[in-house]
Formats: sequence, structure tokens, C-alpha cells
Amino acid sequence: MNSTELLAPAGNLKKLKLAFRYGADAVYLGGKQFSLRTYADNFTDEELADGIAYAHVRGKRVYVCANIFLRNADLGMLADRLRLFSSLGADGVLLSDFGALRLARRVAPDLPVHISTQANTMNLEAAAMAYDLGASRVVLARELSLREIGEIHEAVPAVELEAFVHGAMCISYSGRCYLSDYLDGRSSNRGACAQPCRNEWEIRAKGKEGWLPLEEDGRGSYLLNSKDLCLAAHLGELREAGVSSFKIEGRMKTEYYLATVVNAYRRILDMGCSDELMRELDTLTHREYTTAFAFGENRSTTSCSGSQTAGTCDFIAIVTQGGGGRVEVEMRNRFYEGDVLEILSPGEHFAKKITVAGLRDDGGAPCKDAKLVQGRYTFDCPFELGEGDILRRRRR
Repeated sequence: MNSTELLAPAGNLKKLKLAFRYGADAVYLGGKQFSLRTYADNFTDEELADGIAYAHVRGKRVYVCANIFLRNADLGMLADRLRLFSSLGADGVLLSDFGALRLARRVAPDLPVHISTQANTMNLEAAAMAYDLGASRVVLARELSLREIGEIHEAVPAVELEAFVHGAMCISYSGRCYLSDYLDGRSSNRGACAQPCRNEWEIRAKGKEGWLPLEEDGRGSYLLNSKDLCLAAHLGELREAGVSSFKIEGRMKTEYYLATVVNAYRRILDMGCSDELMRELDTLTHREYTTAFAFGENRSTTSCSGSQTAGTCDFIAIVTQGGGGRVEVEMRNRFYEGDVLEILSPGEHFAKKITVAGLRDDGGAPCKDAKLVQGRYTFDCPFELGEGDILRRRRR
């Protein structure tokens, strides 16, 4: 791959199509087995075939995750899955286990292998070993600096480097955590993380007066809660360091989150970073942003407040059909006749505003209040909107 790739998460087939509509060059996804996001919708074999075909018609790529920590009992089924991914034309499979890499080279030699971030690739010898064993790409650990990434690229220029640029981070090294398994019996390393690190924790110390709580502030203690990664302003530096694929986290995030982030990063890649596009990333609910370790050691990646920052916009509706001076939408949050809504679109109508007028319900009856969750409504629209465009309402 010679050009820079924008790589988006696809939790299901609908999100796959949405990611491509908003400008992703490729998506990564999971099937019903071996994915590190067990609680995402994930893809049946039929949906996987449909998704790959949909992507290839549009010149896009699909990478399949099979990156859990494997046991002996998993290997037979994994071999079958690898053969299936290859037969369907998947553009790559993400693996975290070098035994799985060896297996993939034997049973599906034409299927490109990407080494998952779960393998904690943090040095040039590890990247070189992965390449020597047959991997075409390494997904770098989030803990690396730009300088270290550049050193890996210089040492192993033939291997593609993929790096996370946006989304949630784990308090542990690239997700290698036992806390969820210890507390809930749900192994993060086999796709079932309960994210206990996001909880409020109470720490106690024993003094003369008995056990006393230790708090970061009046809201509690969130020692294990990470900030969200955002490297949107530094894509050029990542590219210069040798990164060829910019990865967005979030297979379990909403359609609105996916469309907003992909749209912003696509525009930044194509047109350059601007204050306006950076503000797009503030329209979403998120934790405080950080550049993590891109510029070296960073001891302020913990989000001590525990809560997320409310975004500047509410997701109101997704367009199901447009044209003829009207638009049909599927409601996500309540809206009313007279509301001013803003358009989120990959096209020319991005950021334009419309006023809801001539509101009608699914039966065609006039109404003033769109209150039915996921109900279909139509109203006047001066723009030719398409399926997948989104309407949002600004709160500030």
C-alpha cells in the first residue's frame, strides 16, 4: 500500500457502509468468533461476504480481526476461519499470536496478516521478526513516540505501519489487562472486557481513627480511567514517521460517532487541519483528549474526573431518503417543528443548516413533535440529502 489509509471501525454491516460513505479507505471488523470486541454486533459469515463485496466494488478494503489470545482448543476452528476469510477475499486478518501467524501462512498463504496492537509491538526487532515471519503490516503499540515509530520504519521499511490516531485508550499496555477477568470473569484478552477501569474506585488507608477514604477529589477516584486519544493535528508528523494507516478506535461506538470522526479525519487528510475541523471532534461526547505518548513520556493520560465531556451537538436523525424538496429521516433524539438542525455529510452540504418545516409523521399526517424513537418523519429540505447523511442540533 503506497498511499495513506484512513481505517475505520465497523461494528456491523450498517456501520461498514456508513464508514465508507464518510470517507474511510478501509474498515476493520470482527466475526462471531476470535474478535476482541465480543459485545459488538459483529458479522455473520453472510454479512462478512456482503461487506467484503460491498467494499471491493468501491475500491475499499476490509480487514478481519481474529486477535484474541488463543488456546490449543481454538486452533482447529481458527484454521477454518482463516480459510474462509481468504476465500471471501478479505484484504487482511489481524492476529496477535505468532502461532496463529504460523498457522495462517500454512492454511491461507494468500491472506495478508497484520500483527494486532495486542501483540505490543514496541521495537524495531519485533517489527522485523513479524515481517520475516510473513506479516505485511504491524499495528503499533499506542505507547510509542513519533521518534520510535520513525526508527522502526527506517529499520524495516518494507513492513506497513498502522497506528491508532483517535479513540479510547486502555490503562494497560495495549490492552494486556487481567482486571476484568479477575473481577467479573470476563477476559479482556479474549474479547469480553467489562471495562472496570472506567469505574469509580475507593481507596482506603488505615489511620488512628480507623479506615479513611483517599480521594482524588470530591467526585471519587478514577486512577485507572484513561483520556481519549486524538492525533488529528499531527497526521503529517505521523506520515513522515512512516505510518501508512491511520486507525480510528470504536467498533462499539454509535453511528453518529463513527460518521463524525471519519468525516473530520477524511477532511483533515484531504484539506489539512483547521480549527473548524478540530472543533468537529468536540461535537461528540468524549473524555478529555490527549496526544498520549506521541511526543515522549506522558504522565497525564489519566482522566481523573471519571465523566465524559458532553459534546456540543445532539444526534437528532439519520437521513433515509432525500429529494424533491423533502427529506425522510429516522429519529434518534426528539425534535420539533421550527428547530434549526445542522447537516453532517461527506458532501457539499456539510455544516449547512435547515429549519424543520412541514413536519409529517410516517403516515403523512402533519405534526409538531417528532417524539417516536426511531420513527420515520419527513419535512421540507432545500438540499439534496442522501441516505446516511445526519442531522444534529447544536447545544452550544
